[in-house]
Amino acid sequence: MCTHQTTCPPADSADREAAVRIAHRPEQGWSLLCNGIVHFEDTGELLPDGTIIEPQHRPQRTAHV
Repeated sequence: MCTHQTTCPPADSADREAAVRIAHRPEQGWSLLCNGIVHFEDTGELLPDGTIIEPQHRPQRTAHV
């Protein structure tokens, strides 16, 4: 799927999120990566084969006083 040089990591690799973003819809909270992954702002992902990667727990932000 990727035509970049060097090619982006495939959807099944550990560094899959390093792929180039080819579409971005911040108002809807998602981006399409060139390896076919739909990456959501909540850190969830939808892989090209339909596999769902659940959102990761993000640490709570603390207010600076």
